[in-house]
Amino acid sequence: MRPNELTLTAERLILRQWKPSDREDFALINSDPRVMEFLPAVLSRQESDKLCDRIEAHLEQHGFGLYPAETRPNSVFIGFIGLSVPAFQAHFTPCVEIGWRLAFEHWGRGLATEGARAVMRYGFESLRLDEIVSFTVPANVRSRRIMEKLGMTHAAADDFDHPGLPPGHPLGRHVLYRLANPTK
Repeated sequence: MRPNELTLTAERLILRQWKPSDREDFALINSDPRVMEFLPAVLSRQESDKLCDRIEAHLEQHGFGLYPAETRPNSVFIGFIGLSVPAFQAHFTPCVEIGWRLAFEHWGRGLATEGARAVMRYGFESLRLDEIVSFTVPANVRSRRIMEKLGMTHAAADDFDHPGLPPGHPLGRHVLYRLANPTK
């Protein structure tokens, strides 16, 4: 099995490769203002499909990426959880970031944390990454809580202005969380 065809399992989730049938549900998630609250804008179907194309290209290029998350045992697509290499330059890049985006109706059940733990194990044990980072805007308390549950730590000196957003953008300032590989 090639790394980009990997399937990871957690107690209530399966993280797998992308299927064409995921795109419609993914577009619904990306068009929900609650889900996209801390991102620059909701996405149209075309924009969501382009994002999916970039995610699949990343998987092909790097052998790992953002994996579709589906519930066990009923195989309902709920979003993505995975690893990515940010396409911008900052004081902490190059790096590997862990991230997630779940449908609103699946929030508050610990699914993102559960899936992210499986992804972190894979990143540290199989990919032998030295460190995994995550970042978000300071007000995104839900994601920050997940980062903390994963054992990631925040140092204010690492905070940065996201280079993909114009200066002064209300979502420009980001907090950075880090976790070194505990197996090294």
